[in-house]
Amino acid sequence: MSFKVAFIGAGSIGFTRSLLRDLLSVPEFHDIEVAFTDINERNLSMVTQLCQRDIEANGLDIKIQSTPDRREALRDAKYVFNVVRIGGLEAFELDVNIPLKYGIDQCVGDTLCAGGIMYGQRGIPAILEFCKDIREVAHPDCLLLNYANPNAMITWACNKYGGVNTIGLCHGVQGGHKQIAEVLGLEQDEVDIICAGINHQTWYISVKHKGQDMTGKLLEAFEKHPEYSKTEKVRIDMLRRFGYYSTESNGHLSEYVPWYRKRAEEIMDWIDLGVWINGETGGYLRVCTEGRDWFETDFPNWLKEDPHTFAAENRSQEHGSYIVEGLETGRVYRGHFNVVNNGTITNLPDDAIVEVPGYVDYNGVNIPKVGDLPLGCAAVCNASISVQRLAVEAAVNGDDTLLRQAMMMDPLVGAVCNPPEIWQLVDEMLVAQAQWLPQYKVAIEEAAKRLESGNLIPTKNDYRGAARLKTKTVEEMALDREAASENAGAADKAMKRPAAE
Repeated sequence: MSFKVAFIGAGSIGFTRSLLRDLLSVPEFHDIEVAFTDINERNLSMVTQLCQRDIEANGLDIKIQSTPDRREALRDAKYVFNVVRIGGLEAFELDVNIPLKYGIDQCVGDTLCAGGIMYGQRGIPAILEFCKDIREVAHPDCLLLNYANPNAMITWACNKYGGVNTIGLCHGVQGGHKQIAEVLGLEQDEVDIICAGINHQTWYISVKHKGQDMTGKLLEAFEKHPEYSKTEKVRIDMLRRFGYYSTESNGHLSEYVPWYRKRAEEIMDWIDLGVWINGETGGYLRVCTEGRDWFETDFPNWLKEDPHTFAAENRSQEHGSYIVEGLETGRVYRGHFNVVNNGTITNLPDDAIVEVPGYVDYNGVNIPKVGDLPLGCAAVCNASISVQRLAVEAAVNGDDTLLRQAMMMDPLVGAVCNPPEIWQLVDEMLVAQAQWLPQYKVAIEEAAKRLESGNLIPTKNDYRGAARLKTKTVEEMALDREAASENAGAADKAMKRPAAE
């Protein structure tokens, strides 16, 4: 069985190496073609060396096609994994730090809120260029598997404007599934779930054990759990008030809604600093920065470590390889995927990207009808969908009016800032990120003039947030090399969530 799989943004060590291991753990895939491409040639070279060594150590005769020429990597590809971060950590830092000046305190800032909206403005023009290349040089039936955030916005743009069949993938459902089983005192495979909603705001609308509905038992179980009662306060409060547990982590969820991060003095009431994902200000930026710095510095030692073993027991829970396996071998796989709604969730808009159950086999990716979400859950999702729609159209058309309206409609931005502050915030972010926003050339010129006028609303220029931790130096990380390498190599950088001391 031979076909070509291409990775765009292959310099992302965590996702690329893990997803390739997953794919090559399927016996039928030992003769596939693999192509890596990235604009960062140094990282591309390092990741290629590691992955090629893994391949050879497992006795496979696959030679990775590694090239900065994206079209060559995509040529004849049947599956494309998108794992890019447009603007890299330089732009990510702006996504976090500029909103902080206006009191917008984000834990992540890559999906919604001010940071996620701007991330979408950078990512969507780039992804549409990827789609153009895929249409022109890839396999006619190429499937784009998008792991890049903001996942819903990127997937929305690909399907509406890119002309490429695209599925968005995320590991949030699996993480929450594991938590639910734990608080119920069960193994994950003993608990059957159905999730529905939108990416990072998906709800466990059905939780069953041996056919018995366990949803009503979750609140008490989470409240009594020694760790999650401290680390998942936002999720537990949403469960308390909306009746269903959310897939998204405490820190991430807290920045999608208007209630938990709008007052600096109250943020610590809802979060925990034991692990960044529980709510640390700029936490994901910190761990990504540490991971990059460690990988680039310690890379020679990575080549001395044992290579990955391609075996079924080492596969991750990431959906990507299982989707390819289902389509190519006919083995049925059930997962949760981000797709165009088209009536799947009947009280969310048809054009939205929803995260819902799906089944994969020879016949394709099949999405059953979910029906209505519980009314309150649908209301939370609809607020975010309005932001996503505005942000997608803004990015595609370079329309800064729509961009400003997306910011105004964002739940947390709107809870913290008034309209003049939002207008100035957008001006600052446009000017600061000009190199990644070609579609906003005229708007950026006008924004720069306003900022240079000197008639500005005062901001907290030195404010670092309510719960900011220091980014570790390479020397500090070297004190625990195992933890540093685990962080750098992980696709999900929040798998271990110990309680804070």
